[in-house]
Amino acid sequence: MKQFWVDCRPWNKDIATTAIESGADAIVTDRAEDVKRLGRITTVAPDGDLRPGTDVIECSITDKASENDAAAKGKNRIVVVTTSDWTVIPLENLVAQSDRIVAAVKDTHEAELALHVLEKGVYGILLKTTDPSVVKAVAALIKSQAGTVSLVPFTVTKIQPVGMGDRVCVDTCSMLVDGDGMLMGNTSSAMLLVHAETLENPYVAPRPFRVNAGAVHAYILLPDGKTAYLSDLSIGGQVLVADSHGAARSAIVGRTKIERRPLLLVEAKAEGSGAKASLILQNAETIRLVTPDGNAISVVNLAAGDPILGCALESGRHFGMPVKETIREK
Repeated sequence: MKQFWVDCRPWNKDIATTAIESGADAIVTDRAEDVKRLGRITTVAPDGDLRPGTDVIECSITDKASENDAAAKGKNRIVVVTTSDWTVIPLENLVAQSDRIVAAVKDTHEAELALHVLEKGVYGILLKTTDPSVVKAVAALIKSQAGTVSLVPFTVTKIQPVGMGDRVCVDTCSMLVDGDGMLMGNTSSAMLLVHAETLENPYVAPRPFRVNAGAVHAYILLPDGKTAYLSDLSIGGQVLVADSHGAARSAIVGRTKIERRPLLLVEAKAEGSGAKASLILQNAETIRLVTPDGNAISVVNLAAGDPILGCALESGRHFGMPVKETIREK
């Protein structure tokens, strides 16, 4: 998720309040204490959580020299860049050299351009406006830009009970819908889309905030492209939710539940690339994967040859981040 900052200089209580209510990540201000009275949010201020000139550098791009200066400063800290005649070219050059560029914008049009620079977009945007409706519109725009996951069809090659073990339910602070799920795998090289508990069934009531995710050792894909062990998820953290089309968004973890349950192993092979995925799941009717047409299929009905959705990733992780070294997972 891109960072959404709002500029409240000079002080504007309505803008600050709207920013907090819209889920902004930070407020740039000269009155940090006034912001903190409205709600808990990161402040960029001389007396704030992030300090201008130290943690955050503001640069005005007027020529090639100032552009190069901003790129150099963006190597190891956040740089907020302003252009006198807002054009996308300087941002392209900066984004190509730094992953810590925040673009100063004044409306949704400029925000959308910045979010798509060189496809990956800027690290975040700093909105300067006196109109609360613009704050809400830009916030909605950023939330819709959570990204996509490249889902591909996998063919089930094996499904086998493996005995008792500890599995994790991930309960989120969001209401999920049919087709939504999370990506998990026994290895970091390929993952399967596990469907949320949104469907009616004869055994238990739906839990549309929950994904019964898999065994404690499994990897889960996070919004920043990193992975985590299911057992390491904690309250207040974030997980990636994707639908059957690959549209992705973040969800906050409300809690996790680890319980001892009967487990089964699902193995599958990607069509085309041949990438192999596997995942250990609870052996129960309410545990479902997702088919290429967006429907949910229970693991108790799953059979070799069935198509399901998953994704192939760069293999080899160190503390959740991809690494270029020899790592074998099997």
